Amino acid sequence: MKNIKAIIFDAYGTLFDVNSAAEKCKDKIGDKWEPFANFWRTTQLEYTWLRSLMKRHKDFWQITEDSLDKSMIAFNINPKMKNELLNLYKVLSPFQEVPETLKKLKEKNFKLAILSNGTPSLLNQLVKSNNLDNLFDDLFSIEEVKIYKPDSKVYDLPIKKYEIKKNEVAFLSANTWDVSGAGNYGYNAVWVNRNNNIFDYLDYKPNNQIKSLNELTSLI
Repeated sequence: MKNIKAIIFDAYGTLFDVNSAAEKCKDKIGDKWEPFANFWRTTQLEYTWLRSLMKRHKDFWQITEDSLDKSMIAFNINPKMKNELLNLYKVLSPFQEVPETLKKLKEKNFKLAILSNGTPSLLNQLVKSNNLDNLFDDLFSIEEVKIYKPDSKVYDLPIKKYEIKKNEVAFLSANTWDVSGAGNYGYNAVWVNRNNNIFDYLDYKPNNQIKSLNELTSLI
């Protein structure tokens, strides 16, 4: 981690709380809001992988809507709530430490970027709604290559743009499969393990694991 030139973040689940949309509706959804949110997220990810394998690409927003449709049926959520949940997904809340950590890293003159499954318009709205848009050099979207992470074409995007080596990138994700994908690709991948989860067995183990992004400043 001594020669890092760019710090690249996953967006969903790493910088932004994917459950925050459903949580803001918990008074209407009731006690099942959290399992519903988790089911929605799991289905969303499964659809990205399956569509990549089937070569039947839909953008992340379409997948988010499709996975919500299934989840609402599975949890018997009032269909009238669909638009409300989708609108809240566009402005997910960041985790508490994110703004301050990004500011500190920006002061150290690293290249800061997001590398995400999200569409360009989704990512732009997400960072602007949380007043983070002035902190990132780039918002890389898989829409440039039309295939989802963990395909290596996605991890290629910052390397080509910045003309740097793979080991000069610190990549942070809370998603174990994304850490494995980035690590196998050649990034210095850091697992943001907020919930004390178990890591996957996918031929990669990260050298660094943190519970919160504010621990990153002591690593780099």
